[in-house]
Amino acid sequence: MMAARKETHDWRDALPAVRGRLSFDAPMAPFTWFRVGGNAEVLFRPVDLRDLTGFLAGLPETVPLTVIGVGSNLLVRDGGVPGVVIRLTGRFSAIEARNGTIIAGAGALDLTVAKTAEENGIAGLEFLSGVPGTIGGALRMNAGAFGAEMKDVTVSAEALDRSGRLHILSLADLRFTYRHCAVSEDWIFLAATLRGRLGASDDIARRMEEIRAAREEAQPQRVRTGGSTFANPEGHSAWKLIDAAGCRGLRRGGAQVSEKHCNFLLNTGDATAADIEDLGDEVRRRVQETSGVELRWEIRRIGMRKES
Repeated sequence: MMAARKETHDWRDALPAVRGRLSFDAPMAPFTWFRVGGNAEVLFRPVDLRDLTGFLAGLPETVPLTVIGVGSNLLVRDGGVPGVVIRLTGRFSAIEARNGTIIAGAGALDLTVAKTAEENGIAGLEFLSGVPGTIGGALRMNAGAFGAEMKDVTVSAEALDRSGRLHILSLADLRFTYRHCAVSEDWIFLAATLRGRLGASDDIARRMEEIRAAREEAQPQRVRTGGSTFANPEGHSAWKLIDAAGCRGLRRGGAQVSEKHCNFLLNTGDATAADIEDLGDEVRRRVQETSGVELRWEIRRIGMRKES
Protein backbone atom coordinates (compact mmCIF):
# COMPACT_ATOMS: atom_id res chain seq x y z
CA MET A 1 0.00 0.00 0.00
CA MET A 2 1.59 3.25 -1.15
CA ALA A 3 1.18 6.54 0.74
CA ALA A 4 0.71 9.73 -1.25
CA ARG A 5 3.49 12.32 -1.08
CA LYS A 6 4.20 15.68 -2.64
CA GLU A 7 7.94 15.44 -3.07
CA THR A 8 10.29 12.49 -3.42
CA HIS A 9 13.88 11.67 -4.09
CA ASP A 10 14.60 9.68 -7.25
CA TRP A 11 15.38 6.50 -5.31
CA ARG A 12 11.97 6.57 -3.64
CA ASP A 13 10.23 6.60 -7.02
CA ALA A 14 12.04 3.39 -7.99
CA LEU A 15 11.36 1.27 -4.92
CA PRO A 16 10.31 -2.35 -5.53
CA ALA A 17 6.61 -3.22 -5.50
CA VAL A 18 5.47 -4.60 -2.14
CA ARG A 19 2.39 -6.15 -0.57
CA GLY A 20 3.12 -4.69 2.85
CA ARG A 21 2.82 -1.14 4.05
CA LEU A 22 5.19 1.43 2.57
CA SER A 23 5.00 4.90 4.15
CA PHE A 24 6.87 8.05 3.16
CA ASP A 25 8.09 10.73 5.59
CA ALA A 26 6.80 8.51 8.38
CA PRO A 27 6.87 9.83 11.97
CA MET A 28 9.12 7.64 14.12
CA ALA A 29 8.33 9.01 17.58
CA PRO A 30 5.23 6.79 18.02
CA PHE A 31 7.42 3.72 17.56
CA THR A 32 9.83 4.53 20.39
CA TRP A 33 9.39 4.43 24.15
CA PHE A 34 10.92 7.90 24.45
CA ARG A 35 8.25 9.24 22.05
CA VAL A 36 10.72 11.62 20.39
CA GLY A 37 12.47 11.90 17.04
CA GLY A 38 12.01 12.89 13.43
CA ASN A 39 10.61 11.06 10.40
CA ALA A 40 11.91 8.14 8.39
CA GLU A 41 12.28 8.87 4.68
CA VAL A 42 10.60 5.51 4.09
CA LEU A 43 9.07 3.08 6.59
CA PHE A 44 8.41 -0.46 5.35
CA ARG A 45 6.35 -3.08 7.21
CA PRO A 46 6.47 -6.31 5.15
CA VAL A 47 3.65 -8.83 5.39
CA ASP A 48 5.85 -11.93 5.15
CA LEU A 49 9.30 -13.23 4.29
CA ARG A 50 8.68 -13.24 0.52
CA ASP A 51 7.61 -9.61 0.67
CA LEU A 52 10.75 -8.69 2.60
CA THR A 53 13.21 -10.65 0.45
CA GLY A 54 11.74 -9.22 -2.75
CA PHE A 55 12.03 -5.71 -1.41
CA LEU A 56 15.65 -6.17 -0.33
CA ALA A 57 16.61 -7.74 -3.64
CA GLY A 58 15.34 -4.65 -5.49
CA LEU A 59 16.59 -2.00 -3.05
CA PRO A 60 19.63 -0.09 -4.35
CA GLU A 61 22.79 -0.74 -2.32
CA THR A 62 23.27 3.00 -1.87
CA VAL A 63 20.06 3.44 0.13
CA PRO A 64 20.66 3.36 3.91
CA LEU A 65 18.79 0.57 5.69
CA THR A 66 17.78 0.48 9.36
CA VAL A 67 15.79 -2.18 11.23
CA ILE A 68 13.84 -1.44 14.39
CA GLY A 69 11.75 -3.42 16.86
CA VAL A 70 9.38 -1.90 19.40
CA GLY A 71 11.74 0.99 20.13
CA SER A 72 12.33 0.12 23.78
CA ASN A 73 16.06 0.81 23.63
CA LEU A 74 16.08 3.27 20.75
CA LEU A 75 16.61 7.01 20.36
CA VAL A 76 15.64 8.48 16.99
CA ARG A 77 17.34 11.82 16.43
CA ASP A 78 15.23 14.89 15.62
CA GLY A 79 16.53 15.24 12.05
CA GLY A 80 14.98 11.92 11.07
CA VAL A 81 16.32 8.71 9.58
CA PRO A 82 17.63 8.68 6.00
CA GLY A 83 16.82 5.80 3.69
CA VAL A 84 14.53 2.92 4.60
CA VAL A 85 13.47 1.83 8.08
CA ILE A 86 12.07 -1.71 8.32
CA ARG A 87 9.79 -2.77 11.16
CA LEU A 88 8.92 -6.45 11.54
CA THR A 89 5.49 -7.26 12.97
CA GLY A 90 2.66 -9.71 12.24
CA ARG A 91 3.96 -13.01 10.92
CA PHE A 92 7.47 -12.10 12.05
CA SER A 93 6.23 -12.31 15.66
CA ALA A 94 5.24 -15.99 15.64
CA ILE A 95 6.35 -18.19 18.55
CA GLU A 96 6.43 -22.00 18.62
CA ALA A 97 7.40 -24.39 21.42
CA ARG A 98 8.97 -27.61 20.21
CA ASN A 99 10.81 -30.35 22.14
CA GLY A 100 12.07 -28.12 24.94
CA THR A 101 12.99 -25.27 22.61
CA ILE A 102 11.31 -22.05 21.58
CA ILE A 103 11.39 -20.83 17.98
CA ALA A 104 10.59 -17.13 18.06
CA GLY A 105 10.26 -14.61 15.27
CA ALA A 106 12.39 -11.50 15.45
CA GLY A 107 9.31 -9.35 16.04
CA ALA A 108 8.14 -11.41 19.03
CA LEU A 109 8.16 -9.57 22.35
CA ASP A 110 10.70 -10.95 24.81
CA LEU A 111 8.03 -11.04 27.53
CA THR A 112 5.69 -13.05 25.29
CA VAL A 113 8.50 -15.52 24.56
CA ALA A 114 9.08 -15.95 28.31
CA LYS A 115 5.36 -16.52 28.89
CA THR A 116 5.18 -19.07 26.08
CA ALA A 117 8.10 -20.94 27.64
CA GLU A 118 6.32 -20.91 31.00
CA GLU A 119 3.11 -22.29 29.48
CA ASN A 120 5.09 -25.14 27.92
CA GLY A 121 7.18 -26.01 30.99
CA ILE A 122 10.45 -24.69 29.54
CA ALA A 123 12.72 -23.14 32.18
CA GLY A 124 15.78 -20.97 31.64
CA LEU A 125 14.12 -18.23 29.59
CA GLU A 126 12.57 -16.36 32.52
CA PHE A 127 15.15 -13.57 32.24
CA LEU A 128 13.52 -12.49 28.97
CA SER A 129 10.50 -11.30 30.97
CA GLY A 130 12.80 -8.61 32.34
CA VAL A 131 14.13 -7.52 28.93
CA PRO A 132 12.02 -4.89 27.16
CA GLY A 133 11.92 -5.29 23.40
CA THR A 134 11.84 -8.01 20.78
CA ILE A 135 13.87 -11.11 20.00
CA GLY A 136 15.51 -9.40 17.02
CA GLY A 137 16.81 -6.63 19.24
CA ALA A 138 17.81 -9.14 21.92
CA LEU A 139 19.94 -10.98 19.36
CA ARG A 140 21.48 -7.76 18.07
CA MET A 141 22.71 -6.67 21.52
CA ASN A 142 23.06 -10.02 23.32
CA ALA A 143 20.43 -8.74 25.72
CA GLY A 144 20.54 -9.95 29.27
CA ALA A 145 19.10 -9.43 32.73
CA PHE A 146 18.88 -11.15 36.09
CA GLY A 147 21.91 -13.36 35.56
CA ALA A 148 21.39 -14.61 32.01
CA GLU A 149 22.04 -13.44 28.43
CA MET A 150 20.99 -14.47 24.95
CA LYS A 151 24.30 -16.25 24.47
CA ASP A 152 23.28 -18.66 27.24
CA VAL A 153 20.10 -19.84 25.49
CA THR A 154 20.55 -19.28 21.74
CA VAL A 155 20.98 -22.35 19.55
CA SER A 156 20.79 -20.64 16.17
CA ALA A 157 19.31 -17.66 14.35
CA GLU A 158 18.02 -16.87 10.87
CA ALA A 159 18.94 -13.64 9.11
CA LEU A 160 18.73 -11.99 5.72
CA ASP A 161 21.70 -10.17 4.28
CA ARG A 162 21.35 -6.85 2.49
CA SER A 163 20.56 -8.51 -0.84
CA GLY A 164 17.82 -10.71 0.63
CA ARG A 165 19.77 -14.00 0.91
CA LEU A 166 18.88 -16.22 3.87
CA HIS A 167 21.56 -17.32 6.35
CA ILE A 168 21.32 -19.86 9.19
CA LEU A 169 23.69 -18.72 11.94
CA SER A 170 25.04 -20.95 14.69
CA LEU A 171 25.81 -19.64 18.17
CA ALA A 172 29.48 -19.43 17.14
CA ASP A 173 28.54 -17.41 14.04
CA LEU A 174 26.78 -14.81 16.20
CA ARG A 175 29.99 -14.16 18.19
CA PHE A 176 28.19 -12.74 21.18
CA THR A 177 30.09 -10.55 23.63
CA TYR A 178 28.76 -8.27 26.35
CA ARG A 179 25.78 -6.36 24.86
CA HIS A 180 27.07 -6.99 21.36
CA CYS A 181 26.65 -9.33 18.40
CA ALA A 182 29.18 -9.42 15.55
CA VAL A 183 26.67 -9.98 12.74
CA SER A 184 26.71 -7.14 10.20
CA GLU A 185 24.43 -4.23 11.14
CA ASP A 186 22.65 -4.34 7.77
CA TRP A 187 21.62 -7.99 8.19
CA ILE A 188 18.04 -8.49 9.36
CA PHE A 189 17.34 -11.09 12.02
CA LEU A 190 14.23 -13.15 11.26
CA ALA A 191 14.03 -15.69 14.08
CA ALA A 192 15.90 -17.46 16.83
CA THR A 193 15.86 -20.97 18.25
CA LEU A 194 16.26 -20.84 22.02
CA ARG A 195 16.93 -23.82 24.27
CA GLY A 196 15.78 -24.07 27.85
CA ARG A 197 15.31 -27.06 30.12
CA LEU A 198 12.27 -28.92 31.37
CA GLY A 199 10.72 -27.33 34.43
CA ALA A 200 7.51 -26.95 36.37
CA SER A 201 5.33 -24.14 35.10
CA ASP A 202 4.56 -23.03 38.67
CA ASP A 203 8.27 -22.63 39.46
CA ILE A 204 8.85 -20.76 36.20
CA ALA A 205 5.91 -18.44 36.90
CA ARG A 206 7.24 -17.79 40.41
CA ARG A 207 10.64 -16.78 39.04
CA MET A 208 9.01 -14.47 36.48
CA GLU A 209 7.02 -12.82 39.25
CA GLU A 210 10.25 -12.26 41.21
CA ILE A 211 11.75 -10.58 38.15
CA ARG A 212 8.67 -8.42 37.66
CA ALA A 213 8.71 -7.32 41.30
CA ALA A 214 12.43 -6.55 41.19
CA ARG A 215 12.01 -4.40 38.10
CA GLU A 216 9.03 -2.62 39.63
CA GLU A 217 11.01 -1.82 42.76
CA ALA A 218 14.28 -0.74 41.15
CA GLN A 219 13.43 0.78 37.76
CA PRO A 220 11.19 3.66 36.66
CA GLN A 221 7.83 2.41 35.44
CA ARG A 222 5.07 3.88 33.28
CA VAL A 223 7.26 6.75 32.12
CA ARG A 224 8.85 7.69 28.80
CA THR A 225 12.26 6.07 29.04
CA GLY A 226 14.47 3.83 26.96
CA GLY A 227 15.72 1.17 29.34
CA SER A 228 19.32 1.06 30.56
CA THR A 229 21.22 3.92 28.97
CA PHE A 230 24.82 2.78 29.35
CA ALA A 231 26.45 -0.64 29.40
CA ASN A 232 28.19 -1.62 32.61
CA PRO A 233 31.95 -1.07 32.20
CA GLU A 234 34.05 -4.08 33.18
CA GLY A 235 34.27 -4.22 36.95
CA HIS A 236 31.77 -1.40 37.48
CA SER A 237 28.03 -0.70 37.69
CA ALA A 238 27.09 2.18 35.40
CA TRP A 239 24.47 3.51 37.81
CA LYS A 240 26.97 3.69 40.68
CA LEU A 241 29.42 5.67 38.55
CA ILE A 242 26.63 8.01 37.46
CA ASP A 243 25.45 8.49 41.04
CA ALA A 244 28.99 9.13 42.28
CA ALA A 245 29.40 11.77 39.57
CA GLY A 246 26.42 13.67 41.01
CA CYS A 247 24.14 13.05 38.04
CA ARG A 248 21.05 11.65 39.78
CA GLY A 249 18.15 13.93 38.81
CA LEU A 250 20.30 15.97 36.39
CA ARG A 251 18.24 17.74 33.70
CA ARG A 252 18.75 19.02 30.17
CA GLY A 253 15.67 20.64 28.63
CA GLY A 254 12.82 18.14 29.00
CA ALA A 255 15.18 15.23 29.72
CA GLN A 256 16.15 14.01 33.17
CA VAL A 257 18.33 11.36 34.78
CA SER A 258 15.95 9.17 36.75
CA GLU A 259 15.91 9.73 40.52
CA LYS A 260 14.90 6.10 41.01
CA HIS A 261 17.59 4.46 38.87
CA CYS A 262 20.19 6.81 37.45
CA ASN A 263 21.13 4.59 34.50
CA PHE A 264 17.75 5.53 33.01
CA LEU A 265 17.05 8.76 31.13
CA LEU A 266 13.51 10.12 31.09
CA ASN A 267 11.45 12.26 28.76
CA THR A 268 9.57 14.31 31.36
CA GLY A 269 7.03 15.38 28.74
CA ASP A 270 8.50 17.86 26.30
CA ALA A 271 12.03 16.57 25.67
CA THR A 272 13.58 16.47 22.23
CA ALA A 273 15.90 13.71 21.12
CA ALA A 274 18.72 16.26 21.33
CA ASP A 275 17.84 16.94 24.99
CA ILE A 276 18.10 13.23 25.78
CA GLU A 277 21.31 12.65 23.83
CA ASP A 278 22.97 15.79 25.16
CA LEU A 279 22.05 14.81 28.71
CA GLY A 280 23.54 11.38 28.15
CA ASP A 281 26.75 12.88 26.80
CA GLU A 282 26.94 15.21 29.81
CA VAL A 283 26.59 12.21 32.11
CA ARG A 284 29.40 10.47 30.21
CA ARG A 285 31.59 13.56 30.53
CA ARG A 286 31.04 13.84 34.27
CA VAL A 287 31.67 10.15 34.87
CA GLN A 288 34.88 10.30 32.85
CA GLU A 289 35.95 13.37 34.82
CA THR A 290 35.23 11.91 38.27
CA SER A 291 36.16 8.25 37.81
CA GLY A 292 38.26 8.01 34.67
CA VAL A 293 35.81 5.44 33.29
CA GLU A 294 34.27 5.88 29.85
CA LEU A 295 30.61 4.90 29.64
CA ARG A 296 29.42 3.25 26.43
CA TRP A 297 25.91 3.93 25.16
CA GLU A 298 23.65 0.89 25.39
CA ILE A 299 20.71 2.76 23.90
CA ARG A 300 20.85 2.62 20.12
CA ARG A 301 20.85 6.08 18.52
CA ILE A 302 19.88 6.41 14.87
CA GLY A 303 19.26 9.20 12.38
CA MET A 304 20.53 12.74 12.08
CA ARG A 305 20.60 15.64 14.47
CA LYS A 306 18.32 18.49 13.49
CA GLU A 307 19.99 21.56 12.11
CA SER A 308 19.50 24.56 14.38
